[in-house]
Parts: sequence; C-alpha cells; structure tokens
Amino acid sequence: MAKKQIIEVKGTEIQIYSNNKEEYISLTDIAKHKTNDSSAVIANWMRNRNTLEFLGIWETLYNPNFKPIEFEGFRKEAGLNAFTMSPQKWINTTGKT
Repeated sequence: MAKKQIIEVKGTEIQIYSNNKEEYISLTDIAKHKTNDSSAVIANWMRNRNTLEFLGIWETLYNPNFKPIEFEGFRKEAGLNAFTMSPQKWINTTGKT
C-alpha cells in the first residue's frame, strides 16, 4: 500500500493510503489527535460492541477468509469490563484478508 497524501485536520496530519483505486485513512493518525499512545485509543474503540458489529459486517462482505464463529465469541464479550481487543488480535483470530 503506497502513501498517497497527507491532510491536516485540527492540527493533526492524517495519512491517506491507496490500494487498487481504494483509499484508506490512517486510524492510527486520527487516534494520535487524542494522545500519543494511539494503540490505547484504538484498543478502547475496538472494545465497543458497535465497533465490533461494524467490523463483523465489513469482514463478512469483503474478507473471504473471515471466521464468523470466532467473531461470535468476540461479539458476546464486547462491552464487558474484562474484554480486550487489538487490531492484531482481531486479524489473527478472525482471519487475514
């Protein structure tokens, strides 16, 4: 994926990547607007039930390797205090694209 451009939003540089005419905005860069520890911001966002529902729908539509059974386990736990999630945990458990 090649970097296409950088935009500035509220004083924060956000990278936009392109791949096969599709554009992707860097979630890590957006999270850096809140704090330098962007991994904590993303992990908290990924704990949210609505976020996981969105990711599950997206993966169902676009990822032929998606593992819906593993996703169901995450969906049941999402929002609980003990539930944790990271991008790497999501990728490794539910299937790489």
